[in-house]
Amino acid sequence: ISREASPGSYPRYFSGKQSYWTVIGVNGDSREALIDEQGMLESGKGQFSVEPFLYAGGRLITWSNASKSSALAGGDLPIPSVTWTAPRIEMTVTGFAVGPPDSSVLYARYRIRNLAVLPQTATLYLAIRPFQVNPPWQFLNTQGGSANIDSISYDGRMVRVNGERVVLPLTPASRFGASSFDEGNIVDGLRLSQLPSVTSARDRLGRASGALAWDIRLASNADTTIEVAIPLHAAAPSCMRASSLDQCRGTWTINQLAAVESTWRDKLGRVDIALPPTASHFAKTIRANLAYILINRDGPAIQPGSRSYERSWIRDGALTSAALLRLGQYREVRDFIDWYARFQFDNGKIPCCVDSRGADPVPENDSHGEFIYLVAEYYRHTGDRQLLERTWPNVSRAFAFMDSLRLSRTTAEYMTGHKRVFYGLMPQSISHEGYSAKPMHSYWDDFFALRGFKDAAEIANTLGKSEAGRYARSRDQFRKDFYASIRLSMAQHRIDYIPGAAELGDFDATSTTIALNPADEQAYLPQPALNRTFHKYYENFLTRRDGAKSWEIYTPYEWRVVGTFVRMGEKKKAHEVAEFFFRHQRPKAWHQWAEVVWRDSLNPKFIGDMPHTWVGSDFIRSTLDMFAYERESDSSLVIGAGIPEGWVREEGGVNIRGLSTHYGPLSYSMRTVDDAAFTGLRPIAVYIEPGTRIPPGGLIVRSPADRPVRQVMVDGSVAQTDAGGVVVRRLPAIVTFRY
Repeated sequence: ISREASPGSYPRYFSGKQSYWTVIGVNGDSREALIDEQGMLESGKGQFSVEPFLYAGGRLITWSNASKSSALAGGDLPIPSVTWTAPRIEMTVTGFAVGPPDSSVLYARYRIRNLAVLPQTATLYLAIRPFQVNPPWQFLNTQGGSANIDSISYDGRMVRVNGERVVLPLTPASRFGASSFDEGNIVDGLRLSQLPSVTSARDRLGRASGALAWDIRLASNADTTIEVAIPLHAAAPSCMRASSLDQCRGTWTINQLAAVESTWRDKLGRVDIALPPTASHFAKTIRANLAYILINRDGPAIQPGSRSYERSWIRDGALTSAALLRLGQYREVRDFIDWYARFQFDNGKIPCCVDSRGADPVPENDSHGEFIYLVAEYYRHTGDRQLLERTWPNVSRAFAFMDSLRLSRTTAEYMTGHKRVFYGLMPQSISHEGYSAKPMHSYWDDFFALRGFKDAAEIANTLGKSEAGRYARSRDQFRKDFYASIRLSMAQHRIDYIPGAAELGDFDATSTTIALNPADEQAYLPQPALNRTFHKYYENFLTRRDGAKSWEIYTPYEWRVVGTFVRMGEKKKAHEVAEFFFRHQRPKAWHQWAEVVWRDSLNPKFIGDMPHTWVGSDFIRSTLDMFAYERESDSSLVIGAGIPEGWVREEGGVNIRGLSTHYGPLSYSMRTVDDAAFTGLRPIAVYIEPGTRIPPGGLIVRSPADRPVRQVMVDGSVAQTDAGGVVVRRLPAIVTFRY
């Protein structure tokens, strides 16, 4: 039917072209709305949508015959908008959510602006239709495409959908009409500036539609705003009851919008990252994705999406929590730990995933180390000893289970022959999605297990537990056996890189990034193999970026490689890869990624959730590594390893305030300074404020310039530096690099 209809009569995905969207909601709510880049709003998971149409100049303006642009309020707040521009008229759709997580409300504002010098009339139609924003090729967990509208009616004050959901026209509507599917597409009437004559409809197929209309007269260059509200839950603000709806009109939504902007600005501003204009997309994307992470949460459950991935994985949750901790969002991480710990199995196993059905029993052997790491990482950032003591039973049982898995691969069966390569490892599992068809001895599992063994020993030592020595011995033995397996697998497969799985010898650099963060094993890994792994990745990346090799699809989990290059001292490569990934934010102004990127942006294929916030957390962690990261091998805090010289030499330079680290909040600025004693390039000064504890290995400050350093001074005294940077052992401090 849509193929035979006039363009714009149906959502774009019915024309066989991809459509992109973003999420709207409040922090921790279980229900979220969506808006797509055409301005259609979805009222909830699998629920009906509200689609705008504008009649002006004797024709119907739809998504297909208007130019469109997208934006976020303030450039990075989770208040998305879509603007249609057509001859002589413009419309901006803005969506936002307000309220407690159990009674939030979706608000939509439609600002119509007359671009002409003469007055004109127009009609805004909001069609309530049985379509989702989520396209029909989205199949995982939630089938996208159609929604169900069995009944729709209007009583002059509000529209009722299926008897339960309501659409409240806060700006009183001029009229309303409804129709069943058999009575035809309601948009055909809108093209003639007509609505159905009835105000209610039922449809046995669940395909009823309705439309609200507002007749508008606009003076020269004037604008007007029409507002609607859609409660996302049964509970809604008292003023939205039929008897008191008028209280929600006038300045109500303006005040609500101002309040939600202020709330988000405060929430996202705990860590302030101010970058020059050429790097502003990094800072904006950090803040936007932090907001998306919080919106995708269902109560304490951290989830990577609101539709396809509305489940909670410990691997996603642990790494997303690491990003939240660095941005000062401690409470959300604490709540997630306490919530997830309840689902631990009696034998100590940590479930890979939890959803409304409970804990998933599928064994994925990265889970146990991830949970222990999460507890330890939370403590390293917060010093919350109470949580450490509260979760010690969970940690000790997870350690015991993980140790039993290790020991199951140390029997005589694994001491010789083709199974020798598995000696001392975690058993095979499907935690790595590439091995979902057949479980493998994935080194992804082992790097997380090693992180867990290390952190369990650290927690036991912190709490003064008698098990600390035994835990440390298991840690050391596991590391020894694990690295022996890596060397043997490389020899068996005649490869010079670190493989993804022991039995496959496969190349998977994105998986191997875990070895550096969070495992922090860079100093222990076989260095030639480590270097070759990521040099090989870079070679493959260049062929993809430069078009030497055709490609169709990739997953932006590759953002983890950016942080890896930073930690390996390959800053130039890190930024080359990062800028390639930025090309695939769709739409760019919403600062987000889907789980899957297709080279053809209109390819009607599965893309996962938008925004996919595990990808978002990978971006955040890698970008924050550019500014500072902890290095376990020498107990130091490395500052500025990924900051390019160009950023610093722009006006204002780089300014970081309150970045959470294992050693407390870190605040510093990096900019050029005048120096009459030196000619040529202006020196670069790093001003580090007090408030950070000095690590045992000191603060290692890296020069942002790739050129040789002629002289470095710390607080006015000449200091020694090398490729690793200069060591600072007292704060506040001023480090000056001269070139």
